[in-house]
Amino acid sequence: MQRRNMLLALACAALPFATTTARAAAPMVEIWKDPNCGCCQDWVKHLNRNGFATRVHDEGNVAARNRLGMPAKLGSCHTGLVGGYAVEGHVPAREVQRLLKEKPKAVGLAVPGMPVGSPGMDGPAYGDQRDPYDVLLVLADGSTRVYQSYR
Repeated sequence: MQRRNMLLALACAALPFATTTARAAAPMVEIWKDPNCGCCQDWVKHLNRNGFATRVHDEGNVAARNRLGMPAKLGSCHTGLVGGYAVEGHVPAREVQRLLKEKPKAVGLAVPGMPVGSPGMDGPAYGDQRDPYDVLLVLADGSTRVYQSYR
């Protein structure tokens, strides 16, 4: 019984370290957005709820989009950087996780514009409406292919 209690005490003592380690392992998404944009902040919350750490720069995203090689025609209201990939617009966390797992040769992912129903553009504020949209894989030459469709 004493050995069991000692093992239990050791396991409990290690728990805070395990939690810290798990948090430290969360992929970091660096995000550039307008300081007054509510849907951008909702997208940040979506990422956080889905296992990502975030660092937000409230200075706009045009310079970051250009620097990361994301074509302006695919632009949206925020731009992210994770694992060396650009993430433009309201890309679902599920597709970002897939991107990091598959590691394709690409600039990153984009959801151009601001489709209603995409993460950050969803919920009661939008009447729970869902418009169809595509998540695009953006290649180095600026071309795209559909990475995932949401209907």
